[in-house]
Amino acid sequence: MEYVQERVTTLHDLSAATPDAPIDRTAVVVPMTEQEYASPATEHILTTLESLSPARVVVPLRAAADRVVSFAEWLSEFDLSLDIVWCDGPRLESLLNDANLDGQRGKGRDVWVALCAAFDEEYVVVHDADAKIYGDHYVPRLLFPLAHGYDFSKGYYARVEDNRLYGRLFRLFYTPLVRALADELDAPIVDYLASFRYALAGEFAMTGDLARQIRPQRTWGLELGTLGDAYDFAGFDKSAQVDLGAYVHDHRAVGGATGLSEMSTSVGETLLRVVVERGGVPDFDTLPDRYRAAGMKLVEQYATDAAFNGLDFDSEGERAQVETYAEAVVEPSGDDRLPAWTDAPITPGEVLAETQSDLRAALRET
Repeated sequence: MEYVQERVTTLHDLSAATPDAPIDRTAVVVPMTEQEYASPATEHILTTLESLSPARVVVPLRAAADRVVSFAEWLSEFDLSLDIVWCDGPRLESLLNDANLDGQRGKGRDVWVALCAAFDEEYVVVHDADAKIYGDHYVPRLLFPLAHGYDFSKGYYARVEDNRLYGRLFRLFYTPLVRALADELDAPIVDYLASFRYALAGEFAMTGDLARQIRPQRTWGLELGTLGDAYDFAGFDKSAQVDLGAYVHDHRAVGGATGLSEMSTSVGETLLRVVVERGGVPDFDTLPDRYRAAGMKLVEQYATDAAFNGLDFDSEGERAQVETYAEAVVEPSGDDRLPAWTDAPITPGEVLAETQSDLRAALRET
């Protein structure tokens, strides 16, 4: 057990605390896709949220039209003030297309749409729907810093499951890439990114005011893009991270259409754009090799840590992942971020009206 502080305020799990927090003034955003329908993990999350009674639960739903009705009926069974925001309806698509905002769909886009129904509350919590272990202390812990003068809060936890170290994209891609950047650049944004113990965690909280300011990446870069915006608006002094304790997620393969290698492309592009936009310009010709060197060193360190704890560890496989992820260390190009709601060419009210119309139409057609 340790209690070391980082550059951002770090709240540790020293006493299994469930602190007092303003849950009654909070919207909890839980993005879902078709695979979350009636899953045991999602059932448990929603049942736990029932016991917490947040002001609002917002579910941005990415699903085909023929699945929306059954999904809505299932969600209505929970005793929650719950808003379903269907992210794939035709009216919403038309509205976004007319505003030149339609484009790639993913978690970030879904959260951006959901914020329209969330940021009227004083605080907003965002977390995934696939946690296999979900405690009633998670939301209060994320909220606690916000009730004590902070604007942004990030969850962290150790990914140790099945006698193995997980969190591979963070351990083997994000961390060595940030270390390679820190060795080259004297840029506060790099120090900020290095301060977070699990920067890729999908669990974070922010004030409603900050929620209006973020410019979400459309897909897997959401978490890192949010960190960049948090740096601008909250900075070191108003950011915190919170130990959530045990947190077990689904695991992804390295390859494949939704695997870690594809995710690394989005994460790498977002991370490097966050740094470049805030004054850190690395030598992109040498950065991949410097990333590899940092990654291989970390593999050695993790191997020793795993051996110390009697965990299984595949050194060869981890080194191969570093080589795979090195392909994502490239200069960022293009930018398809969604705008902050303070600057968007359409209003949250317009978005909510179209998503509600889409949902009502889908229900009538059954």
